[in-house]
Amino acid sequence: MPHPLLDAPDTPLDAADYLRSVGTVHATFGDQDSGAVSYGVHADGNWFVKTGPTTSSAHSLRRAIDLHAHVRHPAIVPVLHTFTAAGVPVTVGPWRTGEVLYHPTVKRAGRQLRTGATSPLARFRALPLDDVHAALEAILDAHRVIDAAGYVGVDWYDGCVLYDFTARRVHLIDLDEYRSAPFVLDCARLFGSTRYMPPEHSRRGALVTRAGTVYLLGRTLRLLLDAGDEERAWRGTLAQLAVVERATRRDPAARYSNVSELFAAWTSVAPATLLTSTPSHA
Repeated sequence: MPHPLLDAPDTPLDAADYLRSVGTVHATFGDQDSGAVSYGVHADGNWFVKTGPTTSSAHSLRRAIDLHAHVRHPAIVPVLHTFTAAGVPVTVGPWRTGEVLYHPTVKRAGRQLRTGATSPLARFRALPLDDVHAALEAILDAHRVIDAAGYVGVDWYDGCVLYDFTARRVHLIDLDEYRSAPFVLDCARLFGSTRYMPPEHSRRGALVTRAGTVYLLGRTLRLLLDAGDEERAWRGTLAQLAVVERATRRDPAARYSNVSELFAAWTSVAPATLLTSTPSHA
């Protein structure tokens, strides 16, 4: 018997109407800067369904479909099926339990969402170091696969990290702007948070390469292994900070040449107590 979502055909119905016709919508995520609208749906299982109702969000979602067709990793929430609803692209993936580390919307954004004591990001930063290191290693390892497949990270930030505080497990979501590299930037800037994006992502005519992913991952290490946004409470070692410094140099040629090199450098300076730990990326 066909599954109502994993075997869903193209439909003339609006996405929300179709989802209500085949299951129970238990969560709706609208008000996003991207224009995308997502849903949690119970229908012979629990699913995360994302739609691209605007021109921009539809374009991004098609990028995501391309990426997921070529990349699989335990930490990356996969796209299992795609279809269209009233001409709008729709992706279906498994629902994952967790909290997005930083979840800005059109109406709510800014530093307080990251630094408030009860915010997911502040709670993540306060976790035992073993748990933070395991999450960071999973993020790096997932990007090794992405890098090897020929894609560069774009619009990556802490809002792409869904963390299960009970299971101590990290999931990567919303990788919608990742694209094949290298390419020449033909606009003023790519999508992305200035806290994470490399300089070349905001310079028209720049060559965007896999060194850009190295930079954004270096910023991820710097920001998530710190106790706060001010970057004055580093929880790692000086050797780890040296790895971050090289990964985030302004000149792409001065960084690690790819994510595998960054991963090797990072794990080589891991504290001894972490060398036998298992990354929580199942």
